[in-house]
Amino acid sequence: MALMFIPLAVLAQLLGLTAVALISTWLVKYLDGFAWDGSSKQFNLHPFLMVIGLIYFYGNAIIIYRIMAGLNVPRLAVKIAHFVLQLCAFICAIIALVAVFQFHNANNIANMYSMHSWAGISTVVMFGLQLLCGFLIFLFPKFPEHYRTLYMSSHVFFGVFILGLAGATVLMGIGEKLAFAGNYSELPKAAIIGNVAGVTCIGFICIIIFIVTNPNFKFQGYEHVNNL
Repeated sequence: MALMFIPLAVLAQLLGLTAVALISTWLVKYLDGFAWDGSSKQFNLHPFLMVIGLIYFYGNAIIIYRIMAGLNVPRLAVKIAHFVLQLCAFICAIIALVAVFQFHNANNIANMYSMHSWAGISTVVMFGLQLLCGFLIFLFPKFPEHYRTLYMSSHVFFGVFILGLAGATVLMGIGEKLAFAGNYSELPKAAIIGNVAGVTCIGFICIIIFIVTNPNFKFQGYEHVNNL
C-alpha cells in the first residue's frame, strides 16, 4: 500500500492545482475578474482566496507530515512548514471575508443570509481556533508531552473535519453563485467550469483525507507525530 503514496500525493497536487485554475478561469473569463472597488469583481476575490486558502493550502498543510517524513526532513522544520501553510490559509480566508462583507455593504446586500455564509463563518472560526491551539500546544510555548498527547486526537479530528466542512462550504458557494448568475434554459460553459471546479475540490479533499488517515502511509520515526 505504501507504494501508492507517491502517486496519490501527485494526484492530490494535480487535482488541487486544477481546482485553483478552474476557479480562476471561471471568475476571470465569465465573471469579469478581480478588483477591490466594491463591485462584483471584489466579490470574486472571495471564492478565489477561499479555494486557495482553505482547500489547497490547508490540504497541503495536512499531508505535509507524510511528505516530509518520507524525505527525512527534521521534525521541527515540518512543524514550522505545517504552521506556515495554515497561517497562509488563514490570511487568505480573512481577506476573502473582508472582501465579501465590504461587497455586501457597498451594495446593500444583507450579510449572513444563507447556509453557505453560516457554514463559512463556522469554518473560519474553527480553523482559527485550531491554528491558535496547535501553535500554542505543539510549537510555542509548546505544552508538556502529557498535554500534547491528550490534545492530539482532538487536533487530528478537527483538522480533518474542518477540511471537510470547507469543501462542503465551497460547494454551497459555487452552487449559490451559479444559481444567481446562470441562465439555465441551456447549460452554459460557466456552469460546467464551476461545477467541475467543485468536483476537483472534493477529489482533492478525499485524497488528502485518505492519505492522512491511512496507517500504511506513516513513515518510520514519525509514528507518534500529529499527522495534522
